[in-house]
This record gives sequence, C-alpha cells and structure tokens, in this order.
Amino acid sequence: MGIDLHTLALDLRRCSSYFANELWEKVDPELWKKTRNPWLILQTLSDIRKKELEQDKAFSSLLKSHLERREKDLQASNWFEKTHGKTISIAYFSMEFGLSESLPIYSGGLGLLAGDHLKACSDLGVPLVGIGLLYQQGYFRQEISPDGKQVALYPFNEPSQLPIEKVNIRIPVEFPGRTVFFRVYKAMVGTIPLYLLDSNDFLNEPTDRGITSELYGGGIETRLKQEVALGVGGVRLLKALGIEANIFHLNEGHAAFATLERARYREEPFEEAFKKVKEKTLFTTHTPVEAGFDRFPIDIMRTGFAEYAKSLGISIEDLLALGQVEKSDPFNMAYLAVRGSAYINGVSKLHGEVSQKLFEKLGCAVGAITNGVHIPSWESPESDKLWCQCAGEHRWYEPIETLESELEAISEDELWEYRNKSRKKLVDYTRNRLKGELTRRGAPEKITSHLDQFLDSEVLTIGFSRRFATYKRVDLLLQDEERLLCLLKEKKIQLIIAGKAHPADAPGQALIQKWITFTSRPDVRPHAVFLSDYDILLAERLVQGMDLWVNTPRRPWEASGTSGMKILANGGLNCSSLDGWWAEAYTPDVGWAIPGDNDKEDGKLLMELLENEIVPLFYNRDENGIPKGWLKKIKESMARLTPEYSTHRMVRDYVEKYYLEMIG
Repeated sequence: MGIDLHTLALDLRRCSSYFANELWEKVDPELWKKTRNPWLILQTLSDIRKKELEQDKAFSSLLKSHLERREKDLQASNWFEKTHGKTISIAYFSMEFGLSESLPIYSGGLGLLAGDHLKACSDLGVPLVGIGLLYQQGYFRQEISPDGKQVALYPFNEPSQLPIEKVNIRIPVEFPGRTVFFRVYKAMVGTIPLYLLDSNDFLNEPTDRGITSELYGGGIETRLKQEVALGVGGVRLLKALGIEANIFHLNEGHAAFATLERARYREEPFEEAFKKVKEKTLFTTHTPVEAGFDRFPIDIMRTGFAEYAKSLGISIEDLLALGQVEKSDPFNMAYLAVRGSAYINGVSKLHGEVSQKLFEKLGCAVGAITNGVHIPSWESPESDKLWCQCAGEHRWYEPIETLESELEAISEDELWEYRNKSRKKLVDYTRNRLKGELTRRGAPEKITSHLDQFLDSEVLTIGFSRRFATYKRVDLLLQDEERLLCLLKEKKIQLIIAGKAHPADAPGQALIQKWITFTSRPDVRPHAVFLSDYDILLAERLVQGMDLWVNTPRRPWEASGTSGMKILANGGLNCSSLDGWWAEAYTPDVGWAIPGDNDKEDGKLLMELLENEIVPLFYNRDENGIPKGWLKKIKESMARLTPEYSTHRMVRDYVEKYYLEMIG
C-alpha cells in the first residue's frame, strides 16, 4: 500500500483531477482540505494511521480502484503511437507550470496552459519532457487588508514537502566572474517528466541562491538570470540526463537562450549551427503587444554575455543583433526566439494575425493554434458523470469533433438538476471560504454570523477570476453601479469575483480595491463577493459552478484567454469581448458577445445584454420550472465548444502541424 500511495502522490496528472479528493480525504481529510498536497500527507502520516489504513478494507478497495483507473488511463494513452508511430522527442520549455496548488510555480494563464499541455501529452502518449524552474517562493499569495488593499505574501516552498523528487546532479551555468550551480528536481505528470532547476544551493553565493526565489520578481537583472537559467541551464540539463530531444518547443520567449546554447554544442560554425537548430525549434508567443516582450538593456547584455559570445565563436555585437532590429534597441527575447525558430505561432486565430504584424519587421510567417484546457482537470464530478454517460470514460483520448447528438439525448430535467447542484456547491463553498476571509479582515460579527444569508443557490450566478490588469477592464460592470445594484437587489443576478494584480501593478491593485469597496457596501454585500488568493483550487470551484462567465478584455489585447474555456465542460455559458478564443468560438446560439474596443459603449452593452437577454432567458421557465432556452444554449455550448477548446485538440494540432513537420 505504501508504494502504491507513493506512486499516486507523485503523479500530478492524477492529483489535479477531482478523483484525488475521495482518496486523499480518506487518508487525512483536514490536511487534504488545507493543502491539497498528497505528498505532504504521506510525509506526515503516522505509523498508527498507516496501520489503520492497511486494515481498512473499504480504503484498500478504493485504492485498488484508483490504481486500476490509472492503469486504464495509461493504456488508453496511445493516440500518438497508434496514429503516427514515429520516433520523436520534444523538449518543452516554460517559465511557469500550473499543475496543482501543491506545486505553486505558476502565476496565471501561461502557466496553466503549460501544465494542461503536459497533462494532455500524457493522455495522448506524446513523447515530451518539460523544463522549468523551481521557485523557492513562487508567485505571491494574496490577502486583503481591512481597508480593502491587496497584500502580497511570499511563503517558502520547502522542496521536501512538494510532490517532486531530487535528481542527483548539478547543472553549472557561467555568469560574470563565477559559476552558478543549479539543483535539479523532477515532477511526474502522468507519463511526462518535468525537470525543474533550483539555484538555492549552498555552493552558490547568497545573491545567486535567490535567482529562482520568486516567479516574475526581483527586477530586470534577476529576470535575465532566470531566463539564462531556463534556456542555457535547461539545454545543459537535457545533456546531463542524456535526453536527445529532436524538437524544442519554447512556450513564450523566456527560454530563447536555449537556441544559442544548442548551437554552441554543435561542431559547425555558429551561423550554420544556429540555422540547424532553428529547423527543429517552435516558438509559441502569448503576447499581443510589443510592450509585453521581455527586453534587456544593452549594457547589461554586454556585461553578462561577453564571454558567452566568445564561447559561441561570434562577437558580442553579433549576439546582440539576434535580439534587435536597430542597434540602439534593447535586447528583445521574442526577436531572438523568432530568429531561432522555424515555426512561430500565436494562441488564437486573431492573435496569430496580431503577432504577424508585431513581427512583420523580422520577415517571418506566424501561424496560429488556439489554446485549450485539460478538461479532466477542470470538470466537476457531476460533469464527469454526465460526459461518461454521453461519450464514455476515455472520451478525451481520441479525436472528437462534436458531441451534439450525445448531449441532445440528455433530458432537460437531468441537465437542469445537474446545473442546480453545481451552483449550490459553489454557493456553499463561497460562504465557507468567505467566513474565514472576512474574519481575517476584521469584519464585525454581525456580518460573519449571517453568511448563510449571503448569495442564493437559485439566483443566476455570474463572475470571473483572472489577473487584474487594466486592459482586462474588470471594472466594466462597475461603470454604472446603481444600475448593477438594481439587478443584484432584485435577486436577478449575483456576483462572485476573484483575482490578483502583480505587486508592481498599482493600477491593477486599484481595480481590486474598487471591487472590494463595492462588495463591502451593506446593500451589495449579500449579493456580490470578492474572494482573495485566486489559485487553481479556487478557479476549479468557480468554473464548475458558475452560470455565466464574463470576460471583458480590450480587443485585441487578450492573446487567447482560457478561463472561459474551463466552464464549457461544466455547463456554464460565456459573455465575452470578441477577442482571443471567443472571437472565433462565438455564435449567438452558444453565448453572448461585446465588441471589446470602446470601454464606455461596451459597459452599456454589457448591462443591456444582462437586462434584456441574459436575465430573461435564465428565468423564462416552463410549467415544470425548466428554462428551456437557457438549456438549449448550454447543450450547444457543451457539445460544440468543449471538444474544440480542449488541450487534447490543441496538442493534436501541435503534433500534426508542427512537431511532425520538423522531423520530416
């Protein structure tokens, strides 16, 4: 039993699924509820508790069923071999990976996409290895102060308590005047290994031990060191492990130095070696604006890369030119990635077009593969039961175009009962979580003692969770607070909001405070809440219970957006700007849309849609209390969009459009 639990505890593909709940809640319900970290549970399990579990026949049966399901999943993971049967090895580089809250090395959409990519590759049997960094503090945790301001906290990630195992090698990377050594850890995502580099080694100087301290923190010089560690250190790590990857996939430009390091290992002159490396490299850009690319001052680059340029056999000017258009430009990591990649793609059709214009001066062609989400990680137990009924247990392991006929067979009564249960679970969870949050903020007892009156499990539940940045226009609903208040007080809608703003983003933090101020009003408080410390667990709860997901970015600044995709499998609907994925997914029979290019007009249109279309459709019931029009949209959305906007479709596209093309 010990070995079996050990295997399950270290499989982040399994632990990120709702199936893990029933198993680990039996082992230690309190610790699982607090941490969702099965590896930590195993580390703290007493001998007495181990013996109890070994003698518990019900638990042994449950463990056996989990192991059997895992084995069935692994056996079903043969799409790549069955369909293509080619020898291929892909190295996938990303600055962050969002796999589970038990491994907090992610900040948001980019990391969640990378984590879902690895999970889908495991499901489909795509031979891939992940390369990233292990952050001692990860991304910040959020609290809200009594005056409604965001407070950033940085708890330490103790490696021994994370679901990872140490690899007994060190990777040396030269920096000016010294060599920095990186420890190596390994996480398993189903069949996919993810290797993580960590600078917190006693062999390093104190300042260098902090290179991997924070994700996206520490200033421009630390960011540069992190990207050297990821790109240069990542290639050296693969060499040290004996992994001969014939395809490199750069998830954003952070790892672009990998193209230089790969060329350094070849015997040809640099120009020829770089050309050979380029033929086997794919660059996926997630950035829709020039200002979003990582750029480093030339003086820092000259100091940091003078010796490295010599090792490449080129001048520092030639190295710098790979990241510039004009000699006066800073060094642009995206430009290096473009010049070192045979293929470049955006993450939605619209973003591909936007990126083509951004990189026009480099003379490259930019394609597009629209993002998706790993449905087994985001669907609720109730959703999984529904999908099993429609399309079988392993439905996502093979190509599925639509599920229209299967969903149509689900009765309206069954579908409505499922949605009502999902909404109630979200309302109950929100009340419980809010009690702890308000108590920490110092809310008076007259509020915390009446939380059972907050929200209503029968009211149309609307919301969103995301990074709070100005271009996302998260305050669009607050343009006319009194108009919004009418819908709330009449119990036509209720709001659940969550999100973080980068600690250096003052305007983003002001948007959080704006929502806190609004939801703290006595007349608003029972109908709208802001939940702090947005993470994977909170995102799961929200997307599994929300009726309507609102996404309001300013077009075309949302490269793809995946939060709205996560509600598809759970029977939620979208109302979004015509940007990113929604620009290609939207039709009137699956949701609602606003243009996304005029803040004032879009705010008015959003309220008009709520008042005149969305709210009436939700409450227009037949004699049996069934909202037939609403359920019709749900069926269309679930059947047509869920398969299309899954990482299983996305990974198949990467395999067939890029990976196989690069090996010929």
